[in-house]
Amino acid sequence: MLHGFDLVVRLYLLKVFFQSGMTKIQSWQSTLDLFAYEYSVPLLPPEVAAIMGTGGELILPVLILVGLMTRPAAIGLFILNAVAAYAYALTDFYNFTGMLDHILWGVMILVYVLYGPSPLSIDNLISKKINNTE
Repeated sequence: MLHGFDLVVRLYLLKVFFQSGMTKIQSWQSTLDLFAYEYSVPLLPPEVAAIMGTGGELILPVLILVGLMTRPAAIGLFILNAVAAYAYALTDFYNFTGMLDHILWGVMILVYVLYGPSPLSIDNLISKKINNTE
């Protein structure tokens, strides 16, 4: 029963973040403009932040979905979401619904940070294979 819920959560995270990444690559100049003039990503030049953010949105949820390098991918996605929430709060502080989305996603991702891969994951298969060969 919980395995089905886990799969739904992973598919939901993929949908949210992967779609955002696809939107960014469809209009790269608009993405660069957003990172340069609207998003306030600390410590990074806008071009680097755009590449890292978009790459993270396209790669990290896929890794979580298949359960490969689940914990590191979840840590990366959690950080990406936290930075996005920070930038969102600076640009649209009074939109509480949007911030609640980021909090929900953060909690979902945090489960994978704290508990690691589910039994239905490539990480779990690799772990079983390694433990059986020792």
